[in-house]
Amino acid sequence: MSANARRTATRRTATLLLGAALVALSATACNSTGGSSVSTEAKQPAATAGSEAAKPAGSKPADTAKAPAKVGDTIALKGNDPADTADVTLVKVVDNAEGEDEFTHPADGKRFVSIQFRIKASGKKAYSDAPGNGAKVVDAQGQAFGSTVATTKAGPGFQVPANIAPGESALGFVTFEVPKDAQLDKAQFGLDSGFAPQTGQWKLG
Repeated sequence: MSANARRTATRRTATLLLGAALVALSATACNSTGGSSVSTEAKQPAATAGSEAAKPAGSKPADTAKAPAKVGDTIALKGNDPADTADVTLVKVVDNAEGEDEFTHPADGKRFVSIQFRIKASGKKAYSDAPGNGAKVVDAQGQAFGSTVATTKAGPGFQVPANIAPGESALGFVTFEVPKDAQLDKAQFGLDSGFAPQTGQWKLG
């Protein structure tokens, strides 16, 4: 079998795995209750001891308006199961990413964008999912683009499925194939292959 044929077979296998995960999690989503929400609030570091005491007497609370999460920020996300939570960080964005080998290219008129996420299983349950299923990018016009199975020279992707024990984390790239002229505005990520009641959102521009 040629290298190109092996590459094609590998991609087909990955696509089947992603499809199976989506079917299984669709059933879970149908049984969940409550509406969905988008979280753009970055997780703040824990307050240090004595920080309150250091404030001047009679000082007023700071303005509660918070800037949307951006590259480098972490968002705490919830899954359909209360024990399934994760702290997700958008680490890096590599635009116009190059395919990892001579056979991997975006379609005509398109480009690869690879985004690196760090996922920390913060709840009592392990994280076990295909991260690419729950990730998407949104352009300035509001058009959303899902991930592709292509891998790029930006760096290694996640294993499928990614299995992360409680308290531990994993780092990997998710790649998207978008129009060459698309102006990407936001990246989104949700647990349970995107069927969780909460979606994290980061501003890219």
